[in-house]
Amino acid sequence: MIKIGILGVGTVGASVANILESNADIIEARAGKKIIAKSGVVKNLSKDRGVNIFLSDNPLDVVDDPEIDIVVELMGGVEEPFELVKRALKNGKAVVTANKALLAYHRYELQEIAGELPLMYEASTAGGIPIIGALRNGLTANHIESIQGIMNGTTNYMLTKMINEGAKYDEILKEAQELGYAEADPTFDVGGFDASHKLLILASIAYGIDAKPEDILIEGIENITQTDVAFAKEFGYEIKLLGIAKKVANGIELRVHSTMIPQESMIAKVDGVMNAVSVVGDKVGETMYYGAGAGGDATASAVIADIIDIVRGNNAPMLGYKRGLESGFNLLPQDEITTNYYLRMEVDDRSGVLASITKELEKFDISIESMLQKPHRNDGRVKLLFTTHKCQEAKIKEAISALKDLECIHGDIAMIRIEK
Repeated sequence: MIKIGILGVGTVGASVANILESNADIIEARAGKKIIAKSGVVKNLSKDRGVNIFLSDNPLDVVDDPEIDIVVELMGGVEEPFELVKRALKNGKAVVTANKALLAYHRYELQEIAGELPLMYEASTAGGIPIIGALRNGLTANHIESIQGIMNGTTNYMLTKMINEGAKYDEILKEAQELGYAEADPTFDVGGFDASHKLLILASIAYGIDAKPEDILIEGIENITQTDVAFAKEFGYEIKLLGIAKKVANGIELRVHSTMIPQESMIAKVDGVMNAVSVVGDKVGETMYYGAGAGGDATASAVIADIIDIVRGNNAPMLGYKRGLESGFNLLPQDEITTNYYLRMEVDDRSGVLASITKELEKFDISIESMLQKPHRNDGRVKLLFTTHKCQEAKIKEAISALKDLECIHGDIAMIRIEK
């Protein structure tokens, strides 16, 4: 019999305990051993959790319990769970975690500490979608060319509403909060930080990149307007918040930001709160993984899959390879990213303006690919929208700074990257 201890019996933790009980027969048949949840840890013992296990408010009651075989960490946060997971591993216990923030900052230290002990984390990225297993196991014969993922259901829900129903950002954010998709402080989701943690985990498996969130480009969806949505539709794009990992000549691009992508691409068709990850391997081509990215049962499903994998005897290295066997990839500096760009600006409605803008862009070797002019208020100004041919991030930033100094341009210049 295998005994489980759960650090954090919230929505997901309660689902784990209850699924282990309700689906005990099929889980035992698949694992080869009976698995039970013995105990769990909560902050508030007075709150009913709806589980039939012993509850404590002291994490050491799980971590130091000699009867516990596998510790499931579902606390959230970074440093406290890091210390507890380290202690569990040093006590010889296997660990399963769904904590993306913990892994975004400490995945390499934990791999070193774990050694031959299993440390599994399928539920940390894209909820119930088995993307970790796909990269660690199913695609191991491939060099990974790129990963593109919708990894945050809140932002995908909001963008879907903005595109399909014409909703404004502020209105749909309020609705997402009322529905429980977005927190009272939504910055972690809408600012792209949640997706960045997940991207870093995937990039470690695919490329051996030891980067922290502070090292990569992270932008959110806060500045997307209906003007941008209309332009995207007219030119055959959808707007999605994507996590992108891409192998290029000089290294690995890692970035999270609002992105215009062709409407015919598979990932452009993923709407609502759903998640999807596209992986391109050099031998298999493009593969697509789609499903629920959050929710108690969906995430618990991934947690229990990891538990079963451990019970079956899987003790492969945490990140899919031995530390020190990385492929030598380096993180590409943000300013060296190369892609197409969309720019939105408010300009004077008079002759010569476009020529002035084009002349300024030419100084930075940037050329316009497509353009659209939208009427503005009756004040002699228009909205000018255009896309560029491929150019370097540093060049587009310098160009935007120079354009702001032109007298014919008013206010901020919005920019969205394009992936074709």
